[in-house]
Amino acid sequence: MMCSAAGSAEPTVTGSANYHPSPGSVAEALIRAIHDSPTQAVVAVTGGGVATLTWLLTVPGASRTILEGMVPYAASALTGLLGAVPDQAVSAATALAMARACRQRAAYLAGPGVGPLVGVGATAALVSDRPKKGDHRAYVGLCWNTEPNTESVWSLSLARGARDRHGEDALVSALVVAVLGHGCGVEPRGFPGAVGRPPRAEERRAQRAGLAIGELDHP
Repeated sequence: MMCSAAGSAEPTVTGSANYHPSPGSVAEALIRAIHDSPTQAVVAVTGGGVATLTWLLTVPGASRTILEGMVPYAASALTGLLGAVPDQAVSAATALAMARACRQRAAYLAGPGVGPLVGVGATAALVSDRPKKGDHRAYVGLCWNTEPNTESVWSLSLARGARDRHGEDALVSALVVAVLGHGCGVEPRGFPGAVGRPPRAEERRAQRAGLAIGELDHP
């Protein structure tokens, strides 16, 4: 596994059980900290990362954090969320567009004057019952309101054949939870999905210029 300068090294994990928020686990502690934060969120995932919603809702306190969770799996559903047909379903641009749409949805659901609010959007291409032409990969976008137009995106690359669908989905879900933690001001220390500190302001500006942040390559 390799990590860019914007991230930090994380433990190598081979089984999805390491990610599940079982009582007393690092994952449960992270999600409890997310729920204890004042931040509310709308989260959308498509193509993978669906365990995210189960994990977040499994730990008590989710009603304080999760305004809405959605899985716009069909192409028409994703288009409905974004308000337009994406150029590519699995891309950094689409993940950011999903995060922006979720942030707007959060503002609508929470009502005026409520905050902080974040939107998280994840899109992935994982193991399927049909051969995939491209790499197995995922992108997770984050849009939050601590600064105007603040957003960031993380990418994840998975080696073909290294995991089954359940294992790949668990890894993507762990990344989504870690990114949500960043949005809530919670550092996901020791959590397998950790991607390092939140991007600095100059990195966020670089991201809006089209540069990837926090890229991870998993063997």
